[in-house]
Amino acid sequence: MSKIPEDTIEVPLYRAAHGRTGDKGDRSNISVIAWHAGLYPLLAEQLTPERVAAQFRHRAPSQVQRFLLPKLHAMNFVLDAVLDGGVNDALNLDAHGKALSFLLLDMPVRVPRPLVPLLGGP
Repeated sequence: MSKIPEDTIEVPLYRAAHGRTGDKGDRSNISVIAWHAGLYPLLAEQLTPERVAAQFRHRAPSQVQRFLLPKLHAMNFVLDAVLDGGVNDALNLDAHGKALSFLLLDMPVRVPRPLVPLLGGP
């Protein structure tokens, strides 16, 4: 990300949202749910499929799709080919990809100063 505008702060995504991960074969589903409805528009703007693909570049997803769920203040990302073949084929310790949501939640997001009180955590 480029220089941070003075009227915003940069925080890890986990301050603005929580997540949940699921899997099917070599595909991971990562849901991102805003802690507060007021944070959802900025998350929808900043959490693009391109940025998520860049966050997971070391896993080399073949495709990243995003599905917006505005009434739930959430979005779901589907990442293909990120689980080393899936549960039955993967030799890594996290064959289900449950820890992948934590990697996404570490992504930096910019939050306008008036929305800072809506953030969670320190």
